[in-house]
Amino acid sequence: MSMIKVGQENSKPIELYYEDLGAGPPVVLIHGWPLSGTSWERQIAALLAAGHRVITYDRRGFGRSSKPSNGYDYDTFAADLHIVLTSLNLVGADLVGFSMGTGEVTRYIGKFGTERVRKAVLIGTLGPSLQRAADNPEGVDPQVIEGVRASVRKDRPAALLQFLHNFYNFDVLGGRLVSDRVVEENWNVAVGASAIAALKSIDAWTEDFRKDLPRNTVPTLILHGDADRILPAEATSRRQVQLLRSCRLVELKGGPHGVLWTHAEQINAELSAFLR
Repeated sequence: MSMIKVGQENSKPIELYYEDLGAGPPVVLIHGWPLSGTSWERQIAALLAAGHRVITYDRRGFGRSSKPSNGYDYDTFAADLHIVLTSLNLVGADLVGFSMGTGEVTRYIGKFGTERVRKAVLIGTLGPSLQRAADNPEGVDPQVIEGVRASVRKDRPAALLQFLHNFYNFDVLGGRLVSDRVVEENWNVAVGASAIAALKSIDAWTEDFRKDLPRNTVPTLILHGDADRILPAEATSRRQVQLLRSCRLVELKGGPHGVLWTHAEQINAELSAFLR
C-alpha cells in the first residue's frame, strides 16, 4: 500500500494511505466523517477523464490509514495535509474538501498559506463556525452535536447507520438516488474506522474557522445541498460565502449532505468547469 508517514506513536509510525492517479493538474480530494477516500468514487473517474492528476488519502483514524489514539483536531489534520502535499511535491494543487474535509482545506490555508494551492472547493462545508455561541448566534445548537457524540459513545454501529440515513435523506431519496447497498457499503467503511477517531473527531466539528478565512485569497467554490440535514446551509455555506473574498456558492436543489453520490453529475459538472 502507498503510505505517507505523518507522525509516530510509541513504537509505531502514524501513516496515511493515499492513492495517486492520472496525470495533469493535481487535485487533492479530502473525505468526510466517518468515511474514507473511497467516498470520492464518482468524482475520481470524472476528474481523470477531464485530464487531472487525482490524489485521495484517508484521514488518520479512518480507512486504511493508521489509527492512533491522538491527533483528531484541525491543527493536526492540516499538518497531515501539509505533509501529503510536500511529500508528493504538489504545487498549484486544487484542494477539494467534503464535509469534515472542508475544515482541512480552510485550516491548511489559514496555517500554511496558498503557496501550493491554486483553487479551493468546499462541498457541504463545515465552516465558518458550526456551534452556536454568544458571538456566533447563527450556529447549530450545541445539544445537537452533543446528541451525536452521546449516540456514538453509547452504540457506535447503530449511531453510524442512523447518521448515514440522515446523510442521504434516505427516507426521501432512498431507492431513487441512493440504494440500500450504497448505505451498506458506507456503513462498512464507517464501522471499520477507529472507535477513538470516530468519537474524538466530533469534537473537531466545533472548530471556529473565522480567523482562517481572511487568508484564503484563491478562487473558491462552495457546493451545498439545500436539504442538508447534517450541516444546514443557513448555518454554514450561506454564511461562509459572505466571508471569503473570491467565492461562489452553488446550492443543489433537494440535495442532502451526501451529494457526492446523490448529485454526482451536478457535482462533477461544477468541478470540471471550475477546475478547468
